[in-house]
Amino acid sequence: MKKLIAIQIVSVMLLLAVTQQLCAQGCVAVRSNGAMCTRSHADTSADSHNWQLTTGYRYFHSFRHFVGTEEQKHRVAEGTDVRNWQHAVDFTLVRKLNNRMSIAVNMPIISNRRSSMYEHYGNSSTSPNARRETSSFGIGDIRITAYRWMLDPLKSRRGNIQVGLGLKLPTGDYRYNDFFWKNDSTKVLGPVDQSIQLGDGGTGISLELNGYYVFTKELSAYGNFYYLSNPREQNGVSTARGGTTTNANILYGSSVMSVPDQYMVRGGLNLMLGAFSASAGVRLEAIPSEDLIGGSSGFRRPGRIFGAEPGVAYQLKKVNLFATVPYWFSKNRTQSYADKMRTKATGIYTQGDAAFSDYSINIGCTVKF
Repeated sequence: MKKLIAIQIVSVMLLLAVTQQLCAQGCVAVRSNGAMCTRSHADTSADSHNWQLTTGYRYFHSFRHFVGTEEQKHRVAEGTDVRNWQHAVDFTLVRKLNNRMSIAVNMPIISNRRSSMYEHYGNSSTSPNARRETSSFGIGDIRITAYRWMLDPLKSRRGNIQVGLGLKLPTGDYRYNDFFWKNDSTKVLGPVDQSIQLGDGGTGISLELNGYYVFTKELSAYGNFYYLSNPREQNGVSTARGGTTTNANILYGSSVMSVPDQYMVRGGLNLMLGAFSASAGVRLEAIPSEDLIGGSSGFRRPGRIFGAEPGVAYQLKKVNLFATVPYWFSKNRTQSYADKMRTKATGIYTQGDAAFSDYSINIGCTVKF
């Protein structure tokens, strides 16, 4: 019985492992900051495996533009839509200190590609070469996190709550440059769009709450909350893409990139069938328009996505394989701080757009050693 409960909890928590990361959903720059916010199950017995390595792969393609909750379908029809592709691999190494405490280090490696017209020739161009691409590749922001189970695992076998406090380091290149084409013969070098920068340039503080409860031998529930606070207001990187910024952008504070907060909430149920398990849950990811600590000026595309998150996992002796496919049925590009300033100054309501993906694919494995 104890072994079965432990296996159930392992499956629930490892299903969370790769999907706990926050990932960019197109133009809304929700960055990857760690594939594992939940380390493993709360140990209910002696375990000689004090190290754990999780490798997770993520993919998405965004192209659907929204202003608020209204989709701008004409962008795809006209061919002026912005398209982002991301491939990312997260490596998370966990050291278990005892049955309640652990420390984790996460390093993402990210490959981004962005296709657009407006950043190059302009959306009104009739040139067949108007659609061009920019890209970025490298290490993202590294995160170090300490975790503690709040209840004694030896006494609370059916459920537990885990608290994590982390430090996000600005190791990802947030000044990544590529070429922007102005016509068939002229190109300029400048910082790529915020959504495909490898980092945000800020040192952040992350807070996590992770929990589970086992109802029966087959059925259990899970829940997670993650908030990344970035006290730095701006990172100084120009949004002009190698050109000259406009007076309006300077006036309303969007001439340089902001360093935004981000958060995630998720929860659901897990069904255990031998070594195989399946989960069904919901997931919310968001970039707020204003930060919890520090100022909020600078360019950002705030927004939130909400959707269903099915997943499967298979437990071997020391290896757990898992996959999830979050499907976003609600997309909302909210009003940014700069939008609010402009609305107040001009009396004309202003709200920018952003591109979102329909779904993302997450696969990975966890190995104990």
